[in-house]
Amino acid sequence: MTATATQSLRPHLGDFNSVVCFKAVIVGVEDTLGPDGAAVVFTRAGKVRGRALVGELGLSGSNVPVEQIAGLLDAAIGRNGTCLAAVTRSYRDGETIVIETQDTVCSAGEPLGSDRKCTFTLGAVWGALEAITGELYLGEHTESVLRGGTSDKFVFSPL
Repeated sequence: MTATATQSLRPHLGDFNSVVCFKAVIVGVEDTLGPDGAAVVFTRAGKVRGRALVGELGLSGSNVPVEQIAGLLDAAIGRNGTCLAAVTRSYRDGETIVIETQDTVCSAGEPLGSDRKCTFTLGAVWGALEAITGELYLGEHTESVLRGGTSDKFVFSPL
């Protein structure tokens, strides 16, 4: 059974929890598995979530234009959705697809200069992109607001 806007699995608190609690999970898993092991786990978990989300939205295999993907994802995971991240822009750069985000859960509370990567958010966007397009990609977090970027930028190269 999946939760919807009208049907909560938690009737008293609703479907959302805090960034503080989610970050505690991330830090705890990193402490247990190390940064590389945790990155694999969170990226994969994000991909599973992104694919499921696209399925719930009825967009699997829809192959909408790349420029429209940001708006669709932002509606689902941005301010009016689950608040994972604001998805601000999606576009092609040669053969790659670039998706830019702001206010990712991963960068919340992090000091400027932090080397934290947005593995879960990267995975969620990656899984969603693959489910929408029906294509496989190699995803990479290339730019971060924590390290002077104007956004958290995810670049997807076709396989």
